[in-house]
Amino acid sequence: MQNYDAILIDAGTGNLHSVYNALLPLGFSIKLSKDPHDLQAADRIILPGVGAFGGFMEGLDRCDLIPAIQEAAQRGTPLFGICVGMQALFAYSTEMGQHPGLELLPGKVIRFENTPGFKIPHTGWNQLWFGEHPSPLFQCLPDGSHAYFNHAWYCLPEDDSVTAARTDYIRNFTSAVQRDNIVGVQFHPEKSQQVGQRILQNFFTL
Repeated sequence: MQNYDAILIDAGTGNLHSVYNALLPLGFSIKLSKDPHDLQAADRIILPGVGAFGGFMEGLDRCDLIPAIQEAAQRGTPLFGICVGMQALFAYSTEMGQHPGLELLPGKVIRFENTPGFKIPHTGWNQLWFGEHPSPLFQCLPDGSHAYFNHAWYCLPEDDSVTAARTDYIRNFTSAVQRDNIVGVQFHPEKSQQVGQRILQNFFTL
């Protein structure tokens, strides 16, 4: 049986094909899967997501992927959440009601407040500020690197030590997280050109 560098989770609601196509030029072997058994021996797991938080979690639940992801993360398997996949790492979201997440990180997902001069969703290029102790996910990238965003909801961690990058839009919000083997980005690395490719490549060094 072939060993893959990573399992790319297909819950029926994610932007997995664009992420898959971004990974191909990097030379890694990637398996698209919605089978929870594939996560038991996975070297790494990538969880991409777009759309509404509740619908995304329902897609994971339909495939019985929620306990499999939680167990893999607890075993120490590197797990990378992208966009709604990062939001899903937290306890819950208030998008269209309250919906539970994977509860791997303490905190919640809330909507940007309406603010004159700012459009919601936050769409387009913006900067990443890594702070004094940048995550290995951002190795070889300068502070202030640009990434592509498209979201109206953002993560509010209870423990700010999980914040790996911040971005200024309406407020200074958490745009990337890391705690041990669990990492996530609110932006789209697959749409972020060379910066995104470097981030994807760095994930395979964790």
